[in-house]
Amino acid sequence: MPLHMTKIAFSSESPDTLRAWLESHGPLGEARLTTRYLPKRVAEMAGGSLYWIHAHMIVGRSPIIGFEPTPEGRHWIRLEPRLIAVQGRPKRAHQGWRYMEGKDAPADLGADSDGAGQLPPAMLGELARLGLV
Repeated sequence: MPLHMTKIAFSSESPDTLRAWLESHGPLGEARLTTRYLPKRVAEMAGGSLYWIHAHMIVGRSPIIGFEPTPEGRHWIRLEPRLIAVQGRPKRAHQGWRYMEGKDAPADLGADSDGAGQLPPAMLGELARLGLV
């Protein structure tokens, strides 16, 4: 199972604005985020995804294409320019990115989903806290 990362969707007002930002990079073929350090476990991330956190909830994922050094000495996290909705799961805020094992990753929302992913993140977070979703 591949290793994944989690990251706060900083400055995104909603999952929809995050999706719009990612999709705006479609013509370039990838979206890029800058990080100070290359992950030590980068080899384990082949086939992994970056899971986005918004309003203390994991709301979606973007498949990781790879990592590349920037001219400034940092590193780009190269992502497919799409947001795949996942089953919402509460997640505490953190700085930067964190690893997430494949067994801990939430499932993608599919055609057979219960629709919980369509709820606003704050409401979904409260329902999850109460154990109702």
